[in-house]
Amino acid sequence: MAQQAPQVKPKSSAPIIIIGVVLIAVVLIGWYMISGSKPAQGNNNARPTTANANKPAVNPATAPPGANPPNFAGGVNASVVVEEFADFQCAACAGANPTMNEIKSMFGSRIKFVFRNYPLAIPQHDKAYDAATAVEAAGMQGKFWEFQSQLFNNQKEWSSNPNYKQMWNDYAKNLGLNVDKFTTDMAGLATKGRVDADMARGRGLGVTSTPSVFINGVLVDFNSMTVAGLKGLIDAELAKGSAPSAPAAASPASK
Repeated sequence: MAQQAPQVKPKSSAPIIIIGVVLIAVVLIGWYMISGSKPAQGNNNARPTTANANKPAVNPATAPPGANPPNFAGGVNASVVVEEFADFQCAACAGANPTMNEIKSMFGSRIKFVFRNYPLAIPQHDKAYDAATAVEAAGMQGKFWEFQSQLFNNQKEWSSNPNYKQMWNDYAKNLGLNVDKFTTDMAGLATKGRVDADMARGRGLGVTSTPSVFINGVLVDFNSMTVAGLKGLIDAELAKGSAPSAPAAASPASK
């Protein structure tokens, strides 16, 4: 008698379906994560554009006052205040310095030109904070602007030199400063306090890059930081004949 062959049960398709669902889910999740990680257009920390340059990030009257007295040139009570935030290892700041000097010379006492130290905390600017304290130390002997020029004009040389502080001592000597006092002041709390105060004001005004320039508290578009561009903005403010509240000013830190 022939034996009946055993019946073979058909294989279930459920595992295949489950695997397929899992694969689809993995693909969808991967696509979502990749697309979600792409930065939104326009959110690239670029400098302000002309469209938003006329909108200050905060009320300048409520921002920290910065170093007082500030380092400034021009008229103490001028109706137009031009305030520059700069970093001495910033190539763009060194490039803009001749423009700023021309603006100071052009308007004289009709404006108050304030310089604020704003060393950026990035590896490429490892000497920027020390440079800010050095210029403040020179300012304590009445040579702020002269030492500022030395730092900007020789930026490439001292930035790449491991003995940069000795170079600064040479600048101080050439300017007729008391070098011992200069080195002591550069390392002192007073100069660091002034730099920190300027940085606090910059943060309060929303400064994220250097150079950043404000005219009567309004941030200037980077593309307008030319002699012609700044002159036009300053002339417009002079025509108004008034200025918003600004931090109280004592005598200039240097002349």
